[in-house]
Amino acid sequence: MVGVAAGWLNVMAGGGSLLTIPVMLFMGIPGPVANGTNRIAILAQNITAVTAFRRRGYSDFKLGFSLAAMASLGAIGGAMVGVKLDGVWFDRVLALVMVGVMILMATGHDKIKPTGGDSKPKNLFAGHLLMVAAGFWGGFIQIGVGFILMPILHKVLGLDLVRVNMHKVLIVLVYTILALGIFASNLELMWWIGISLAIGNSIGGWLGAHTTITHGEALIRRVLYLALSAFIIKLLFF
Repeated sequence: MVGVAAGWLNVMAGGGSLLTIPVMLFMGIPGPVANGTNRIAILAQNITAVTAFRRRGYSDFKLGFSLAAMASLGAIGGAMVGVKLDGVWFDRVLALVMVGVMILMATGHDKIKPTGGDSKPKNLFAGHLLMVAAGFWGGFIQIGVGFILMPILHKVLGLDLVRVNMHKVLIVLVYTILALGIFASNLELMWWIGISLAIGNSIGGWLGAHTTITHGEALIRRVLYLALSAFIIKLLFF
């Protein structure tokens, strides 16, 4: 059910991992294991997304893989840190990340406004360099990585929003393979939970794409704020 909710949330508002990782923590799964297990669902999601973009005629694998290669360098370092961040420190970092994401969502800074863009990239050197930092964050904890990748792709590289999302899912797919490998080689991941989340995410994503609710996103965000507030209090004080 959590996977379905996360997939639906990703389509309707974004931020599904904000639910899946805390829920796994409250199931008694250690922080790094939950962090790694979540990558199984992320991998499945982005395989589906890359396939969907390609079927619709959107693909630029030359640029996508070069950006992904740079992000992967950072992701390797981030994942190596992530596997060692255990116990109370993982809870504190996760709580701070959740607070940051709530602020971004409440102020509207989690969305990229359609201010134009092109299919031809610019500032390639700066864009590739920034991908290392984005990849580090993605390898480390993943939550909120879209808030880093999308401005780089849109504002720095100057891509239109369709291609921003096209490259984003490919970049996340590639570095997630490496990050998942590092987590799996260092920790005993909950593979069945990860696969269940992946299936749930797919179902939830389908439901979200086919559901029309008046002010649906606003309602979902209010519920998400309440859930995140409860998670943060639990992580910090109990």
